[in-house]
Amino acid sequence: MTKAMGAAMRRIQAGSALSAFGLGFTVPYLYVYVAQVRDLGATTAGVVLAVFAMAALVVLPFSGRAIDRRGPVPVLLVASLLAAAGAFGLGLAATVPAAIGSAALLGAGTAVMQPALATMIVWCSTPVTRTRSFATQFFLQNLGLGVGGLIGGQLVDTSRPDSFLLLFSIEAVMFLVLAAIVLTVKMPDTATLPGARPAGGRGGGVRALLGHKAMVQLCVLGFVLFFACYGQFESGLAAYGTEAAGIAPSTLGVALAANTAMIVAAQFLVLKFVERRKRTRMIAAVGLIWTVAWLIAGYAGLGHGSQAMATAAFISTYALFGLGEAMLSPTVAPLVADLAPESMVGTYNSAFALVKQLALAVGPAVGGPMGASLHGPYIVTFVLFSLGITVLALRLGKRLTPEQNQPSLVTKPSVIVARHEPERRETAAA
Repeated sequence: MTKAMGAAMRRIQAGSALSAFGLGFTVPYLYVYVAQVRDLGATTAGVVLAVFAMAALVVLPFSGRAIDRRGPVPVLLVASLLAAAGAFGLGLAATVPAAIGSAALLGAGTAVMQPALATMIVWCSTPVTRTRSFATQFFLQNLGLGVGGLIGGQLVDTSRPDSFLLLFSIEAVMFLVLAAIVLTVKMPDTATLPGARPAGGRGGGVRALLGHKAMVQLCVLGFVLFFACYGQFESGLAAYGTEAAGIAPSTLGVALAANTAMIVAAQFLVLKFVERRKRTRMIAAVGLIWTVAWLIAGYAGLGHGSQAMATAAFISTYALFGLGEAMLSPTVAPLVADLAPESMVGTYNSAFALVKQLALAVGPAVGGPMGASLHGPYIVTFVLFSLGITVLALRLGKRLTPEQNQPSLVTKPSVIVARHEPERRETAAA
């Protein structure tokens, strides 16, 4: 990595962390704010949350092409401004249309930020350094979300709407800070992506992506990963914990804190272990870790032990999920980038972000009712999904080149790009 690339990367990581810090101020309190503080009702709050998610599904199919045509910087600037307008609008929203419109802006803006930031990281890294770069981003984003949520919890007061205006204003300012930082970033021409600069939209588009079997398999794997983990955190698993395991609602916050603490504590400890091994084997190991996590959750709700044991087991489930997340951050996102042809990095990142968003939409819809009432089938279902992660990861490994599966094998950063044509991967070794 050159000095210019390192300087650009530090600014990108700082902006990413600050935007996550801003999100942490408001995301945990959005439902309460709309339903109770603004007195718009539970139905409206549900619609606002749905619009927030649906806005991402609407814009992500177009964001990748825009990134590849215009570059990630202008797209990220527009996304930051949209998100800032949405956040500030929510702080002032006293009517249903205002709340829904602001949520749409915020959802669209924050959704587009992720593939744009990911593409900037790709441009400012090499195949060898990319693993650590994405792990750092994941670590800083989780730290930012956690600190933001902690500070926001101290400022929020449901009897004072102006306290929420303060939270949303801080969030809006963080997005504007991200935009200001991005304006100072000088994106380097890199040896690893010599054709990465926008070139009038050249490339095969979505059809080429769908014809790339390794990427399609990775998207399927990604859907299962996000469905079986993130899609259950605040829906099915929370419902299961309170209904089957008798977990107090306040303990859910402790469990989420344990998840974040595990990520922060383990991220760089597992990084050295992960970056010297095949990515698909590490993803397969995550499937086994999450299988154990779901079995422990099963004990918490179905084991008929003491309440203290059930509570400890439930918190351990979230902690084990965090360990798996720490192992995924240096593997999955860099793999998406390494699979992408040089003119389609934005398209590939946006496609994977769309898969994640779909999983986060479907996960609560499926897991919520099951976790609340079908306790045994719920655990069995997600044990099977976790084992499916292991199977899918090992199958994916057969379609990757050795360098794509284990970047530490790369001795010359430029060689991997020459192998980035989708049609040439069919005979790749595991």
